[in-house]
Amino acid sequence: MAGHSKWNNIKAKKEKTDAQKAKIFTKMGREIAVAVKEGGPNPDQNSKLKDVIAKAKSNNVPNENIERIIKKAAGEGNSDNFENIIYEGYALAGVAVIIRALTDNRNRTAGDIRHIFDKHGGNMGQSGCVSFLFDLLGVIIIEDDGIDADKLMEDAINAGAIDFIIGEEYFEIRTEPKDFNIVREALEKDGYKFASADTSFVPKTTVKVENEEEIQKIEKMLDMFDDNDDVQSVDTNME
Repeated sequence: MAGHSKWNNIKAKKEKTDAQKAKIFTKMGREIAVAVKEGGPNPDQNSKLKDVIAKAKSNNVPNENIERIIKKAAGEGNSDNFENIIYEGYALAGVAVIIRALTDNRNRTAGDIRHIFDKHGGNMGQSGCVSFLFDLLGVIIIEDDGIDADKLMEDAINAGAIDFIIGEEYFEIRTEPKDFNIVREALEKDGYKFASADTSFVPKTTVKVENEEEIQKIEKMLDMFDDNDDVQSVDTNME
């Protein structure tokens, strides 16, 4: 169900307005800029940048945008300083939430995240309060547009994947974090196109929410997290 939820999120992003797409481009720009500052502008020598570029392309960020961001981030005049921060907490019905943010002002971001939790009946907790409920894995989503499932599974396993999930409209390939880049590159060379490719917090078990009002409040909260400029990803264990 967690994979199904991720696939629904991917489909929803395809239908976003131009303003929302611009927000996604801005978020991806931050990730690219941070990767360049940490390891340099050459993706062949900076595996993190290579991963982020692949993620940006899966989010339909144009090549010229990517090249412009890399050039700007590599320039001496760029003084933007962003840091990666993970926030954890609970939504209604005991649903665990992990948020990854990239911010240049941790006080602002923490305040925003706490406000969203509080507004929707949840609560932000201390570091580690829910992360034990998840495994950090590489997750590659490929849309089922007539792909041979057996061939894809064979290619994925041979590349080093640890799990292969067949959904109604998609395939989900999971890897250990250390093998994510290897598997992604192997499948890319085999000609597969990704709907999404990134590391994600995958729940060990899920929480089933049946109350419709609670479901709507939780989904509204998750949407608000996703709309925040500093938030890069949101993972939950809601079924």
